[in-house]
Amino acid sequence: MIANEFKNFEYTSFDANFSIANKCSQMLASASSENSLLHTIVLNILDNWNKIPSEIKPIWTDIIESLGFYPYIQKNKSTMPISSLSDKIRQECFSSDFLNGIYMHKEQKKLSNYLLSGKNVIASAPTSFGKSLLIEEIVASRKYKNIVIIQPTLALLDETRIKLKKYYDFYKIIVRTTQKYSNEKGNLFLLTAERVMEYENLPKIDFLVIDEFYKLSLRRKDERADILNNAFLKIIQNFNSKFYFLGPNIDGISPGFAEKYNAIFYKSNFSLVDCDVIDMTDKINFTASKNTLDKEKCNILYSLLYSLRQEQTLIYCATPARARRFARGYVDYLKTKNIIPYANLPLIEWINENISKQWSLSQELGYGIAIHDGSLQKHIGSSIINYFNNGMLNSIFCTSTIIEGVNTSTKNVILFDATKGNKNLDFFDYNNIKGRSGRLMKHYIGKVYNFIQPPAKESVIIDIPFFEQNPISDEILINLPANTVHSQHLERYDDLNSIEKNLLSIIKKNGLSIKGQLAIYDILEYNISRYTQLNNIIWSQNPNWDQLNFLLSLAENRLFTLDKNLIQSTRQLALYLYKYRKSKNMLDIVNILYQYKIKNKLPKTIEKNQTKYFDESIEQAFHIYRHWFQFTIPKTFRVIDSLQRYICEKYKLTAGSYSFFVQQLENDFISENLSILLEYGVPTSAIRKLEKILPKNLSEDEIIPYIKNNKNILYKSLIQYERDKLDYCL
Repeated sequence: MIANEFKNFEYTSFDANFSIANKCSQMLASASSENSLLHTIVLNILDNWNKIPSEIKPIWTDIIESLGFYPYIQKNKSTMPISSLSDKIRQECFSSDFLNGIYMHKEQKKLSNYLLSGKNVIASAPTSFGKSLLIEEIVASRKYKNIVIIQPTLALLDETRIKLKKYYDFYKIIVRTTQKYSNEKGNLFLLTAERVMEYENLPKIDFLVIDEFYKLSLRRKDERADILNNAFLKIIQNFNSKFYFLGPNIDGISPGFAEKYNAIFYKSNFSLVDCDVIDMTDKINFTASKNTLDKEKCNILYSLLYSLRQEQTLIYCATPARARRFARGYVDYLKTKNIIPYANLPLIEWINENISKQWSLSQELGYGIAIHDGSLQKHIGSSIINYFNNGMLNSIFCTSTIIEGVNTSTKNVILFDATKGNKNLDFFDYNNIKGRSGRLMKHYIGKVYNFIQPPAKESVIIDIPFFEQNPISDEILINLPANTVHSQHLERYDDLNSIEKNLLSIIKKNGLSIKGQLAIYDILEYNISRYTQLNNIIWSQNPNWDQLNFLLSLAENRLFTLDKNLIQSTRQLALYLYKYRKSKNMLDIVNILYQYKIKNKLPKTIEKNQTKYFDESIEQAFHIYRHWFQFTIPKTFRVIDSLQRYICEKYKLTAGSYSFFVQQLENDFISENLSILLEYGVPTSAIRKLEKILPKNLSEDEIIPYIKNNKNILYKSLIQYERDKLDYCL
C-alpha cells in the first residue's frame, strides 16, 4: 500500500510527508523485510530534499539517521542537524577510526570492524556499498606492515595507487617486479596476479586483498583464473596472511572454504543509492533484421541521449566496434540538431599531435562523448574516466571493461546490447553493469534504461578451484600440497610430479599451460640436441624476423591462440612486432592495417567509410599493442627463454638470453629507470621528451622526486595534456 501511495508523492506537501514519514517510522520498528522499500522511499526523499518542507525535515532526519545513512547525514549537515547528545554520540560511533572526516553507513562500519579486528573477510556487496574505502582504512590504520593488493587490471591498480600515495611516509608503493621492497618502512604491493607470481623473494606479507574475487572461479571461464588461484596460494601458504576478498552480487562461495580459512562470508545488499529501471523494449521491434534492428534501436538511443545530455550516461555495448560505431552515430545525430563542439579537453590536442585528427575520438571528445574499451592506451582510458568523473564528459560508449577494469558510476546506464562479445550477458554481468547507475555521495537515484530483456535471475555461487577442486586445472593442481589433493585427482597429481624436479619448478613458476610448456620443451630439446634451429633458439639482445616468427609459431596453440579476425598468422604478428621494434611508433601498424582495409576497395567506398576504416585500424593496433606487445609476447618469450636455458645447460651449451628484448618490449623501448613512469600512466610521448633532458644516472626510485623538484624546467618541453598527466599520476 505504501508503495502505491509513494508513486504520486507530493514532496512539497507537509501532510503527505508527515503521513509517509509516520508509516516509515512504523516500518523501522517492525519488519526488517521491508527495509528495501524503506531505503527506496528515503533515497527518493533525499533526492528531493530541497523540496521537503523545513518543518518536516527533522522527522526525516531521524529516520535517515536510524537507517544508518551517516555519510549523507554528514554531507547534508547544514540541513540535517543532529541535535541530541545521544544522537551525536551514536553518529560518532560511525566515523572511521583512521580516515579523517569520513563517516560510514552502518553495514560498512560493521565490515570495517571485522577487518580491523583481524578477521579474514569475504565481502559481497553492491558497487555503491563502499567496499574499496575499507582498503584505504586498513592502510591508514598501519596495522599491517606489508600488504599485497591484487586487482585484475593495471588501470584499477593505478586508481588505487593514486588514492594511497598519501601514505608515502609509511609505505613504499611497489607496482613493478623490478622494484625492491623497503626494510625501513612498510610496503604496498599493488600488483596483478601475474606480477605476484613473478615477484621473487617477497617479504613476509601480513595482509592480502583480492579485488573482484569472483575471478578465482573456473566455472566462469576467466582465462586468468589459474594465475589468481596460484597467487593466493603463494601468499597464504608462505605467510598465512590475513585476507580481504571483495566483489559484487555474489550469493555464496565453495562450501567449507570460509571455515577452512577462519573467514567470514559477508553478504549485504545495503546501498546508499537506488536504481530506477526503465524498460525501453516495448519501443523496439525485435523481429526485424539485424541491420534494421540496430538502426531502429540507434534512433531511440540517440533521441534518449539527447534528452539526457545535461546528465552523465554510460552506454553498454557488446564489442569495441559497436561502441565506436554508435559513438560516431551520436555525433552525427548531434550535428543534425546544430550542436557544436564545446569541450576543449587537453587530450584532444594530444590525439591530434600523436595519433591523428582522423581518429573520431578526437571529434567526439569535443562533444562531451567518449569510448572506453580494453584496447585503449592506459593513459587515454584513465583520462576519459577522470574527465567523466569530474563532469567534463557526458556520455561514454563502453564495453564490459567499464565494470571490470575501472571504478566509475553515473546517473544513467543504458544497456543497449544483450551480449558480452559473442556470448549472452548472464545475470551476474547484467547486475554488475546495472550497478554502475547512481554515484555514491552524488546521485541518490540512478536510472537504468533497458534496451534488452534482462537475463533470468539466478544464484551466483563462486567456486574456489584450489579448495573445491571441481573443476581444477593442472596449473592449479600442481601448486597444491599433496595432503590437500582430493582422491580423484591423485593420479593426475602424481603424473605431473613425475616431471623432472628442476624442470617442474621452472614450469610451475612460468604459470602457463603445463601441457603447452611440455610440448614446447620437447620441440626445443629435439632441435637443440640435434643442433638444428639453434640460430632461432639461442639468441640474445634483439631478434630478427625469423627468430620472432619461430618463437611465435612454437607458442601458437600451446601458450596462446590467435584471433584470426585480427591477426591471421604468426608471420603477420612477427611482422608487426619487428616493425614496431624498429620504429617504436604504433602509427606504422595503424597504417599497415588501414592500407589492408582499403586495398581493392572502390574510391567511393573508401571515401564513404574512411573514418570507419581508420577507427577500426586504430582499435586493432591498440589491441595488438596492449594485448600482444605489452602482455602476451613478453610472457610467452619468458617461458620459452626459461626452457631453452634449462635445455642448454643440460647439453652444456651456452644459452640464449631473451631478457633484454622482453624488458625493452615491456618498457616500450624506453630506459629501464624511466619505466616506472609508464606504470604510473604517463604517456610515452612525454617520457621520450623527458628522457632527453633527465640526468642519465638517476635510479628508478630517484626519478619521481627529481621530476617533482624540477617541474618548472622539465615541463617546458611538454604539451598541456602531458603536464596534466604527470601532475595527476605523480
